[in-house]
Amino acid sequence: AGKGKGPERKALTLERTKGSEILFGVAPCWLALSRARRALFRLFLKEQRGGPGRPVRAELALQAAARGVPVLHVPGRALDALCRGRPHQGVCLEAAPLPFRSLRDAEEPRHAESGAPQVLWLVLEHIQDPMNLGALLRSAYFLGVDRVVATRGNSCPLTPIVSKASAGAMEVFDVYSTDDLQGFLKAKSAEGWEVVGTVSRPEDVEDVPVISCSEFQWDKPLIVVIGSEGQGLSLETQLQCQQMLAIPPGRALHPGLDSLNVSVAAGILLHSICSQKRRHGD
Repeated sequence: AGKGKGPERKALTLERTKGSEILFGVAPCWLALSRARRALFRLFLKEQRGGPGRPVRAELALQAAARGVPVLHVPGRALDALCRGRPHQGVCLEAAPLPFRSLRDAEEPRHAESGAPQVLWLVLEHIQDPMNLGALLRSAYFLGVDRVVATRGNSCPLTPIVSKASAGAMEVFDVYSTDDLQGFLKAKSAEGWEVVGTVSRPEDVEDVPVISCSEFQWDKPLIVVIGSEGQGLSLETQLQCQQMLAIPPGRALHPGLDSLNVSVAAGILLHSICSQKRRHGD
């Protein structure tokens, strides 16, 4: 075992493609391979003699071969080093980073036509925790959000940790960014979209009406804006919202335990809104 250690380590470190990153976990690697939205360099699979998980890795190797991506079978410790001890499930993929998409390049959906389905965009202001960003993308994809837009500045980039936390949703779901959130929201309002913010403490909001998410009526193209983990929505962004949505608590809350995790809150709010889509039409 000691004899092969040097060359093996050399192969893993010396040939790393400049500017690449390491995706880890079955779902992110599988979806990155199947969608091929980014440049893919090498697939690393844990050496294994039988046991659970082997058919999945065989499928991944076939997928990589179909894409012309080299496959290396390496010891588990090499995978641990590649992804710095994160939960790789025996799979890592060397790939180019996945950037945010520019709203300037986006095709505008034709939402204004008569009989068009309801449209829902989720806008994220300064989400900095990659685990939260991943969970938000996973929920948005699952619940049927049409587009996600994040602020470019002071926000978490689309990293491998985000992809893992999203269960790979980041690999299939375009995430757009904007440098001018207030200008973007103002423009969408002028086009006839409804812009609603979210708030955990209704008493913190001034000059914008606050309603329970269960009272909200979805009857026009909609943007839901979610604020950062600690601060919530900035005042400038709140003032671009026609109303704010709150989740009513189920008990008298202990001081210091008076809010929800941002991704959990977003899931509840989005489900409350999206349930109207299922009730009202095709």
